[in-house]
Amino acid sequence: MTHPLRKHIEEIISVTDEEFTFILSHFTTIKKRKHQYIVQEGEIVNKEYWIIKGCLKSYFVDNAGKEHILQFGMENWWITDYESFVNQTKSKTSIDCIEDSELLYITFENRDKLTQKMHKMERFWAKKSKIGRISLQNRILSLLKNSTKEKYDLLLEQYPKLFQRVPKKMIASYLGVSRETLSRLNE
Repeated sequence: MTHPLRKHIEEIISVTDEEFTFILSHFTTIKKRKHQYIVQEGEIVNKEYWIIKGCLKSYFVDNAGKEHILQFGMENWWITDYESFVNQTKSKTSIDCIEDSELLYITFENRDKLTQKMHKMERFWAKKSKIGRISLQNRILSLLKNSTKEKYDLLLEQYPKLFQRVPKKMIASYLGVSRETLSRLNE
């Protein structure tokens, strides 16, 4: 059976068995329980995570103590605090597990070593970065121009399984609305 990370990588570049073994040697597998952190605000992030199994959230808490969810992560998604990971600065977000999760992570140093020794992985990460920027742009546009109902419908259309895995209060936080507003949309 093909490793799920290999399938993911081969959506962008092809790799031989030897190359994939080399790639995988730069990653570490970890299991985290529901509510466990992988990133805490204020720490310097040295790992980028790929989700084998589970669901996570990236968020920050404002001065009033309100949680604002920036991103959900599910199977085959990458997640970290990218500013902290790339610039080696303090994280502005926290990431924790909504469900028990199995993750692969690559450290900043191992990612650098891997791309230096295997240039096609640079192409892989460049493509993933472009996809991420497009997703971020679409999220910002949706937040700025769509009504609450349109944002909700778009999220439901794009990620229907998310609604079965995540509490409504988290969906509301992600959409930037109250739980009461979200409840009215479901009526």
